[in-house]
Amino acid sequence: MSLRNGEEALEAHILLVEDEESLALGLEYNLTEEGYSVTWAKDGKEAVHHLESSEFDLVILDIMIPYIDGFELARKIRDKSQQLPILILTARKGVRDRVRGLREGADDYLTKPFELEELLLRVRRMLLRKQWYQDIRQPKFYHLGEFEINFSDLTARSPQKEIHLTIREAMVLQYLIKHRGQIVSREELLEKVWHMDTAVETRTVDNFVVRLRKYFEPDPAHPVYIKSVRGVGYIFNDKSLAQ
Repeated sequence: MSLRNGEEALEAHILLVEDEESLALGLEYNLTEEGYSVTWAKDGKEAVHHLESSEFDLVILDIMIPYIDGFELARKIRDKSQQLPILILTARKGVRDRVRGLREGADDYLTKPFELEELLLRVRRMLLRKQWYQDIRQPKFYHLGEFEINFSDLTARSPQKEIHLTIREAMVLQYLIKHRGQIVSREELLEKVWHMDTAVETRTVDNFVVRLRKYFEPDPAHPVYIKSVRGVGYIFNDKSLAQ
């Protein structure tokens, strides 16, 4: 088991969806060395079969796979579960693809070629975030406008609709609420929520904030809760009190 810096091993079952055999075998070996159990699917149909017959803690997903592409597969996963972390691993580097991947429900997006150390770190951080949510024993509610947000089951309910948040969306929102009235930079969100080096592009943070505004702002084009601070980041303002 090749854990560095004395880190404790995380028990996790990972679904690896990758049609390039040499890459998949290498990833399977290195993930297994980290202490994870890995199931490899060579295409979208095989991945769906595994998802229906087994429980997983994380999905590593290529976009360009046979039968069912990664975007559609991410959407299928999100239709059934908001809490299963998805890491897209792909050669498609365009901003449109990145934004679409996040919109379809991915929690993270890494392009090929990649550094193995970075991939393993992202996997570990995503599993730690999932574990953090599983460790919550009592509901934590917050009232935002007409919504009651339940951070323990990742739902937000109003008289008109119900929203299912992803783990990352909930963590970004919770961090902004915790620091309401304070300017929170994009770099701070990357470091505290993503647990990533701030050299990583900050556009990812903006995409998540756009989604939160669509969920909760009366007029997303003119936000009243999550406001931008030009060139810096965001500030959350709300007169509601956390319960």
